[in-house]
Amino acid sequence: MATRAVPATLQQLPNALTIARLALIPVFVTFMLTADGGHSWPAGIVFGIAGVTDQIDGFLARRWQVESDFGRIFDPLADRLMIDAAVILLAVQDHMPWAGLVVILGRDLLLLAGYKTIAPQGYELNVNRLGKAATWLLYLGIGCLIVTHRSTEWPYWIFWTGLVLAVGAGAVYAAAAWRERKR
Repeated sequence: MATRAVPATLQQLPNALTIARLALIPVFVTFMLTADGGHSWPAGIVFGIAGVTDQIDGFLARRWQVESDFGRIFDPLADRLMIDAAVILLAVQDHMPWAGLVVILGRDLLLLAGYKTIAPQGYELNVNRLGKAATWLLYLGIGCLIVTHRSTEWPYWIFWTGLVLAVGAGAVYAAAAWRERKR
């Protein structure tokens, strides 16, 4: 793909969207803490905005060829923090199975620990399609859980599908890092 001429002011837009997503986390948490049993349209809208900006910032950074070290670190961190906050709050409000909470937090902690181990060795964690699909489905499933009542079952199917893909993506990342480390 040819290099796109992007004005300097727009080159920072992907990172600005990532920062905005980080700033949305306390707003989301506030809406969830005041939610009626985990059911909150305002929290769902904020969560949805975070999910959409996650897709937009990465797309723009790649398309405009303005990927940065900041984005490579903070974009997935913003996703993990938003999703982790959501599953913790949903579990506390008995709107998320504890098994889902444990698996998501466990996966994220393992990825963080693994990244801290391999990053100093020069390994770069590149997002794969499975990881992207998992994140999309997790945002969709969790967002639907946030705006529906506990008795609504279909959002759980989306969530569990996203969770299975997220675990699979984590395994792919781990295997790639292991192969790289062996070289």
